[in-house]
Amino acid sequence: MKAGIYFTGTGPILILTTYESLDDPEIIKKLSAKGIKKFIAYEVPEKRVKELYGAYYTMILGDLRPEDDFRVLDYDGHKVFYNFAFDDLSDPIFFEPPADVS
Repeated sequence: MKAGIYFTGTGPILILTTYESLDDPEIIKKLSAKGIKKFIAYEVPEKRVKELYGAYYTMILGDLRPEDDFRVLDYDGHKVFYNFAFDDLSDPIFFEPPADVS
């Protein structure tokens, strides 16, 4: 299980996932289908997420399939940004689609 903050064009969102990485091609495809085509992602400690979100974390966790799934835990960008210290963040993962060559 991984937890990650994705900084998108509309602000940060917090995601729980059973994928191996926050930039797994299937996550990218699913985010793109939701209009998120470019992001900076940081893994955050799952323990910290559990402490902050308690019962809601448990509910979302129960909705995740054991493999290859993800759920948005929080899309209130202000809350996500201020809930985590910079020390909680992993090294950044940058993603943007390849430039259109016409």
